[in-house]
Amino acid sequence: MVRSSIIFTALATASTALAQTTAEIKCSLSSHCPESAPCCSQYGACGTGAYCLGGCDPLSSHKLSSCVPAPVCRSQDYDFTSLDRIIPNTKYLGDASKADWVSSGAPIIYNKNVLLTMPPDSVGTLLASSTYMWYGNVKATFKTSRGAGVVTAFILLADTKDEIDYEFVGVDLKTAQTNFYFQGITNYENSQNITLSDTFNNFHTYEIDWTPDKITWSIDGQVGRVLERKDTWNATSNQWMYPQTPARVQLSLWPGGLASNAKGTVDWAGGQIDWNGADIKTNGYYYSMFQSVSVKCFDAKTAPGTNKGTSYTISNAAGTNDTVVDGDAPTVLKSLLGSGENMNAGDPASSSTASGSSATSKPSAVAQVPGLTGSGTGSDDHAGDTQPQSSAAAASISPSAGADTPASAPTAGSNGQFSQGGGASGSGTTESSADKLGSQEKALKGSLFAGVVVLVAMMAL
Repeated sequence: MVRSSIIFTALATASTALAQTTAEIKCSLSSHCPESAPCCSQYGACGTGAYCLGGCDPLSSHKLSSCVPAPVCRSQDYDFTSLDRIIPNTKYLGDASKADWVSSGAPIIYNKNVLLTMPPDSVGTLLASSTYMWYGNVKATFKTSRGAGVVTAFILLADTKDEIDYEFVGVDLKTAQTNFYFQGITNYENSQNITLSDTFNNFHTYEIDWTPDKITWSIDGQVGRVLERKDTWNATSNQWMYPQTPARVQLSLWPGGLASNAKGTVDWAGGQIDWNGADIKTNGYYYSMFQSVSVKCFDAKTAPGTNKGTSYTISNAAGTNDTVVDGDAPTVLKSLLGSGENMNAGDPASSSTASGSSATSKPSAVAQVPGLTGSGTGSDDHAGDTQPQSSAAAASISPSAGADTPASAPTAGSNGQFSQGGGASGSGTTESSADKLGSQEKALKGSLFAGVVVLVAMMAL
């Protein structure tokens, strides 16, 4: 456990160093990225490479074409038996045929589940699907984390900041918070809660069914909330305030209670994180446990909601569903120097430049791999949400009898093996603790090595 903790700390340090090697330029709808760093990441900073891939906001980038086209929806069931199809964002270049998930942080495979980990003084772990959904159905089976300030999330997030959420704060293990956003515009009155049994010790299947006219949130097959598009009309803006553009599936564990976060965020998350809490002492990290994800595309015959081509792009700054193009634009960069304006940048075999791009390479001062932040992985960091959700807004359901709740779970031992906690008994694992620790260290060393390699490469450019 001690050696794993050291590796986690080194990984977090390397990730921080990677994010801080360049001074990031901030971006928003009112302040677009410059040509030299054309892509606005989902965290509101400009760069190239990974900034231009999943999460790149076309509405805040240098041009709508600065972001790399988004791979179209693919219906598929995902399990987590290995990290083979989970690629760090330091390596991913946009080829969805080679990766199901793009990671930031330190995911670990354990007993055919993926653990999203958050070691001390880190900003957690994020998995984002390599393909996008333009309406459809998605289910995720998982256990949340626990503890003050610790937040688990399962969301759909569009590059335009359209969003559909499940969020779980670690001080309330009987509540799933649901919300939705149109282009990142926050309205806390849209939040509703669904009550259920212990989310840390029990697996539940959380479902989002999303169509052009309705969103349904269900848990263990029971409907907890329904939103009709017709109820989201805003007469002032003359607009449906309804999620409507292609979105990635995101699974995350993040520190809402980070001391540096806004007070509203910390209050919403249940207070500041205790970096010496029970799960930290036992395992070296906070964690949530994801078992599986299932995606079914909407498969409309005509737009909106098609997936007939290779990629989705946005054709107009309005960023609504009638501006989505289901076409055949390429999705793969040659290197992390590239952008949608110049897909071949950094390719030694090519000296050509795309129309409107300044050069085939970018100066070393331009950031290429965005880091996670302590303020969440969606468009809302809850900085203004200082009041707990009213009980009057909560919907109540009971878990289904078929919920997957193991009779026993892993427990801690002096060898430092992973512990589910909660007073469960039994080993619950067929892998020896020594083998498991070794495999974890290999995975972490690989991720750390990737970060260091990218860091060195960036300094050499």
